[in-house]
Amino acid sequence: MELREFNTQNVIENVKKDSIAEEMGIETGDIILSINGNEIKDIIDYKFNISDDYIVVEILKQNEEIWELEIEKDYDEDIGIEFTNPLIDRAKSCRNKCIFCFIDQLPKGMRKTLYFKDDDSRLSFLQGNFITLTNMSDEEIDRIVKYRISPINISVHTTDPELRVKMLNNKNAGNIYDRLRKLNEANIDMNCQIVLCPGINDGERLDRTINDLFDFYPNISSVAIVPVGLTKFREGLFDLGTFDKESSREFLDYIEKKQKEFLKEVGSRFVFASDEFYILDGREIPEYDEYEGFPQIENGIGLMRRLKEEVTNELEKVELEYLIPKKYTIATGVLAYDFMKSLSKQVIDKISNLNIEVIEIKNKYFGESITVTGLITGTDLIEQLKDKNIGNGLLITKSMLRSGEDVFLDDITIKDVEDALNTKVYLSDNRGKNFVELFVNMER
Repeated sequence: MELREFNTQNVIENVKKDSIAEEMGIETGDIILSINGNEIKDIIDYKFNISDDYIVVEILKQNEEIWELEIEKDYDEDIGIEFTNPLIDRAKSCRNKCIFCFIDQLPKGMRKTLYFKDDDSRLSFLQGNFITLTNMSDEEIDRIVKYRISPINISVHTTDPELRVKMLNNKNAGNIYDRLRKLNEANIDMNCQIVLCPGINDGERLDRTINDLFDFYPNISSVAIVPVGLTKFREGLFDLGTFDKESSREFLDYIEKKQKEFLKEVGSRFVFASDEFYILDGREIPEYDEYEGFPQIENGIGLMRRLKEEVTNELEKVELEYLIPKKYTIATGVLAYDFMKSLSKQVIDKISNLNIEVIEIKNKYFGESITVTGLITGTDLIEQLKDKNIGNGLLITKSMLRSGEDVFLDDITIKDVEDALNTKVYLSDNRGKNFVELFVNMER
């Protein structure tokens, strides 16, 4: 059999030191052909078949020899290999045309990878991505059940079949309740998301959606509701509105009522609103314990509360005086400006000779209706800070950058910003310990 007939997607990129794979002589560049006689088509096949305590792994070596390795190990223990492509297979693209899709609102001329829409259940399992279930066949749903792929993060938006077809612009989108029921019957753990669009899926339709999802509690353990985000690049797209103070207040009144009902019935609030709604209304963000472990922190659900709590706890350990007075600047979005000023004051009160200036960055790149910090671009940072006294360094959140890269959404790099502003850029990861340690370590 010639090499070209083998599946070359399963190329091993790294063998972990002191791992089972290293001990068995598996090397970088080798190809996994099968495990226990089963072909490995993607990372889900690999993880499912590798979990047994006795496995037979067929390896194609770089000299084209085929090794058959018998391995005894602990159940669920990995053998210590990483693939060139983490999915092994190509990521599945989204075939929806959602009326609120953020990617459709990007300006032209950005990096091609930014325009790729994934809707892949494997990325939901591996990276926490949200999927709609509309781009999956019944066989793929059966595979989730068979392999016990869990938890799955699902973008629901509405359980009204006709409305969901309209919102996702996909004729296959209306069967969401049936698919959720099938996953529920298989005891698959799920988290759900609703992007709320004023006048579209709110009001009575939202109430129906939440109640439908609650039918599957506790397998659906949490529902996050986030407001639609609109850029200035919406020419030719569906006409949508945004939330303001009044509509946010009405929504939060409703959500808090639902939370009380669910808390009384099952001991969980079940449904949670993103921080943005509270800021828009000017309402106090719920207490730490009310977020029940922050199951959807990546959706901006309780991010500010957790950060404040962690910073407060970390500062109890700090009593520091800078030997030489120093000033640092924090760049933040409009939404979090007051919050970051309050957080910075806590730090200043505990570290003498430290001055922190918080500067509000308006989103000129995507449009000023975008107020979250994570969508600030390098272009806006440079333009709005170039005439400011930055001091000894600029602090920004890692959420402004593409995952795993030192690059903003507009292809500006951290080094570009540092060169343009003639300053050092420090990155915070939205955890209180990291935020406080940045200022503590700056004196060292």
